[in-house]
Amino acid sequence: MLPGAVPSPNIWRHTDTYELENRAADPDDRLWQAMRDAVRAGSGGDAFAGRTVLDLGCGTGFHLPRFADEVGPDGSVIGVEPHPSLVSLARRRVRGLPRVDVREGVAQEVPLPDASVDVVHVRWAYFFGRGCEPGLVELDRVLRPGGTALVIDNDGARSTWGAWFRRGYPHLDPPEETERFWSTRGWTRVGVDMGWRFDSRADLEAVVRIELRPEVADAVLAGHQGLEVDYAVNLWVKHRPR
Repeated sequence: MLPGAVPSPNIWRHTDTYELENRAADPDDRLWQAMRDAVRAGSGGDAFAGRTVLDLGCGTGFHLPRFADEVGPDGSVIGVEPHPSLVSLARRRVRGLPRVDVREGVAQEVPLPDASVDVVHVRWAYFFGRGCEPGLVELDRVLRPGGTALVIDNDGARSTWGAWFRRGYPHLDPPEETERFWSTRGWTRVGVDMGWRFDSRADLEAVVRIELRPEVADAVLAGHQGLEVDYAVNLWVKHRPR
């Protein structure tokens, strides 16, 4: 593991189950549409088409093929991940996609030149408020003028998952403190009702159990029926001036 890497207890320890979580998330493409709208607002052009996208903390590369489709034949995609095993899985996933590259690296030292990407996408990786300031400096460094940074994190202020999240992680900063952290640094919050939709109850329960302590998972699952969970996220957006 690279120096400076921040362990992720869900995907690092439960890779297969985290794959189920990724498949269940954003079933109606609401988050993807919000990201497209944010990039378009910053560039004035066609969302991701023709752009260079960095997926920072890409894990097993779940989102890399989707980004390859979004950028089209004139764009490129770079995944950066600190965990060597996940890097290997991500490279295997994108084998045969000529416009996609996966590199080993950390958010505090992104292995890319200055002003080399148009969009940075970070989803539940490293950027959780206080303590991520070195990574924010790197985001500013690698973004081209006119580029857009997108950071996705849980919205603990609302939704069923938000309530579960607050119950499972009471030590984290309250939502108003998190918003203050980002807004004072020039980021704008876009609230998105993303949702989870699973194929089976067993999948839903398995995912909840990698995200919450056993006693919290038992309690929330006992009070929840069905295969869907309403799940709100924060999409933090920052545009680099031209």
